[in-house]
Amino acid sequence: MTKSRRLFLCTLGTGAVAISLGTLTRQGIALAADIPKVDLNDPTAKALEYVHESPDAAKLCVGCQLYTGTADADWGPCAIFPGKVVNAKGWCKSWIAKAG
Repeated sequence: MTKSRRLFLCTLGTGAVAISLGTLTRQGIALAADIPKVDLNDPTAKALEYVHESPDAAKLCVGCQLYTGTADADWGPCAIFPGKVVNAKGWCKSWIAKAG
């Protein structure tokens, strides 16, 4: 195999990987934006008295062990509501302070 052919095949492989990763990244962002927010009328939300705005500034979803979103996000996933996101400033009766 000649040097130029080897370089061509290497470049072709690298390009294919870059295109694939770019496509996956864009799909991941689109999917994250499509996750529904918890509806206040959801039976679980009602049972746990979930609210989008916590009445206690010291007890926010973002400070709960069950919240798995990032600290700087407005909305994020919660173990209590699979497939949905909660407001980082929200609260429910299952609130447990994050360790540490």
